Amino acid sequence: MHTAPARWDIFCAVVDNYGDIGVTWRLARQLVAEHGQQVRLWVDEPAALAHLWPAANPHLEQQVLAGVDVWRWDAQAEQAEPPDVVIEAFACELPAAYVARMAAQPRPPLWLNLEYLSAEDWVEGCHGLPSPQAGLKKHFFFPGFTAKTGGLLREQGLMAAQAGFDRRAFLQTLNVPLAQLEQALLVSLFAYADAPLASLLAAWQVDSAPVIALLPAGRLVPLAAQALGVEQLAVGDVLTRGALTLVVLPFLPQDDYDQLLWSCDLNFVRGEDSFVRAQWAAAPLLWHIYRQADDAHLDKLNAFLDRYVSGLAAEQAALVRQVQLAWNQQTDMRQRWPELRNSLPVLQKHHAAWRAGLMAQEDAALKLMHFYATWL
Repeated sequence: MHTAPARWDIFCAVVDNYGDIGVTWRLARQLVAEHGQQVRLWVDEPAALAHLWPAANPHLEQQVLAGVDVWRWDAQAEQAEPPDVVIEAFACELPAAYVARMAAQPRPPLWLNLEYLSAEDWVEGCHGLPSPQAGLKKHFFFPGFTAKTGGLLREQGLMAAQAGFDRRAFLQTLNVPLAQLEQALLVSLFAYADAPLASLLAAWQVDSAPVIALLPAGRLVPLAAQALGVEQLAVGDVLTRGALTLVVLPFLPQDDYDQLLWSCDLNFVRGEDSFVRAQWAAAPLLWHIYRQADDAHLDKLNAFLDRYVSGLAAEQAALVRQVQLAWNQQTDMRQRWPELRNSLPVLQKHHAAWRAGLMAQEDAALKLMHFYATWL
């Protein structure tokens, strides 16, 4: 892109967990690093950012991190001067005074609502549409899996970094038992607390071959302890039960979490940010989607699966769908795990082809730059 550097405001409200801040922080970093833009990120809970980027100081009102001007979203935002582009992430509501200042400018900024990721068909028709708001036009930017959507976040050097990655050295820093690595299936385990975790751990304990499960610190850790019959688990613990070895990891910053996904043979991910990052890893994935009222999340899950299993033989496509739905509907995983385990070599090849198809599309940050250039 040859567009002159623009000033961007990105607003992020941390609703729950780390998905919202995870997506907006990745986007802000990429706009600065790859497109030379001037980005100001407003976040209402800087402590959430500090988990993903340890250099962040949660007590500061303002700080510059990786070239991004990070501000605590409080009353100061109402008095801020609107820039060239304003991104309202995931329908967080902008301060009324700030919107009024946008409308009062001789040339109001481009106003974008960055929506949640969806693979549903209707997204293509809604991507980019304007909506009149307070005398302005707010455009809807929908990330997605096709060329007619806003794409997925993907840094330009991501595949090169993955190709030069030292897997053993990284895993050694996490206290993973390397002596078992060649014979074991290595799995990353990230999910919400309502996942059928106990049945999955039970399946792994009686597996036909070793399983090393890497569990980052979070809400699943006490549930894993209960399922495995121990009083508690802490970061650094390595617990073996039958064929299963469970390693409790610290909560990993974003870049380290990417490397965790690259290291594994199978990735259990949740929400949006880790879900997108798992698309770029070489391993198949199981997605624990954020639960919504009236099971609306299952429609979104099935829409993704319709695309993801395309090209698989009917039997394997059905298996992937059954396992994904079981994981998201609190179904006993012991019944499905052996079939999934046996299908992993085929699913790994399929995932590689799926990833190659996504790589052929423009990434979300580049599409945002194109959108802005066209709007100008």
